[in-house]
Amino acid sequence: FRPGKAPRTIVEKKVFKEVAVEVKNEVLMASLEQLAEENTLSPLSPPDLDPTAVVIPDAGPLVYEFDIEVRPEFDLPNYKGLKLRRPTHTYSDAEVEAEKRKLLEPYGQIVPKDGPVEVNDLITADLTIKRDGQELNKLSEIRIKVEPRLALADGVAEKFGESLAGAKPGDTRTVEITLTQAMKEETLRGAAVQADFTVKDVKTVRPPDLTDAILEQFGVKSVDQFNEVVRTRLERMLEYTQRQAARQQVLEQLAGNANWELPRDLLTRQARRTMQRKVMEMKSSGLSDEQIVGRRRVLEQDAVRSTAAALKEHFVLQKIAEVEKLEIDEADVDAEIDRIADQSGESPRKVRARMEKDDLLEALATELLERKALDLVLGAAEYEEYEMNPAERADAAEVATVEAAAVEGGAE
Repeated sequence: FRPGKAPRTIVEKKVFKEVAVEVKNEVLMASLEQLAEENTLSPLSPPDLDPTAVVIPDAGPLVYEFDIEVRPEFDLPNYKGLKLRRPTHTYSDAEVEAEKRKLLEPYGQIVPKDGPVEVNDLITADLTIKRDGQELNKLSEIRIKVEPRLALADGVAEKFGESLAGAKPGDTRTVEITLTQAMKEETLRGAAVQADFTVKDVKTVRPPDLTDAILEQFGVKSVDQFNEVVRTRLERMLEYTQRQAARQQVLEQLAGNANWELPRDLLTRQARRTMQRKVMEMKSSGLSDEQIVGRRRVLEQDAVRSTAAALKEHFVLQKIAEVEKLEIDEADVDAEIDRIADQSGESPRKVRARMEKDDLLEALATELLERKALDLVLGAAEYEEYEMNPAERADAAEVATVEAAAVEGGAE
């Protein structure tokens, strides 16, 4: 055909597919932006929309449907001037020494122990797991660090350290394990089983001398400076406990009467994002990777319940952030990455790269925004201080982890 004289129908037939894809993408983006501008929506995640399934009709309007999970609408009570109870604790010299031993364990020497089992020892044990007298599983030669709590792949023993204390090689101690809600067999979900730990061997970690080389690993040059690092670490953990207690009280006071029936499938889909936010909160509070693994395992035992509680916190804090017009920019994210890098002794570039790989940058930004909202509430609150009680200490206690499962192949 002469230039400019090709029949329209032929041109349309030739380029329709390519042009249709471009037009469809532009129309979808424009319509989603219009939807966000004209409606007050607070999405929990990106819309469940498959662009390839949307087809542009030969004639007439383009109509498409999609599902999106949004935050429930609710009235926010007055959040300024709340009356909160705040746990406090003054760490004794013995507690500081115990924390110092924990920090130095990676540099110590594992040696046999003649005495009975204590917290922080290493044991090798055979396990027999039973329920109502019926044997469910046997595990041999499992090596475990004795901490107040123990998290297996499919359950948590809340009183592990207490139950094993004083045991010697040859002794058998029975420990109750609560199985995860994710067990394949419905009758085992959340069930309590009994594990007989037969102690085969007990070892302990002999702490190293505080040489200049070891002090350098902690970025200090003297024993006094190292002691200050230990106390700062303990104070940071106390602050984490205080903030957790505050979050729970803020939620109870601001959303205690809200009737949010969150569907189980929603909670299941949101579990990963919620866990990412919890991990970022723990990282920002200075918890080590080892501590985070243990606490994460505990939260995962009942992912639906922990996700429901965390989502409700998220709803309240996000609403406060909207009302107060709080925002997070790239400078806030960079500053937090620098802070985490400083705590872990890594370079900011390495921390950012790992977060990008683990898809945690969005969770970091969300956690920072929630932190700003919580700080605003806490800054205007009135406090009644009290000595941290045993239950709160238990929640803050260390968690030992093993990859073995109490019931072989039992968890989904």
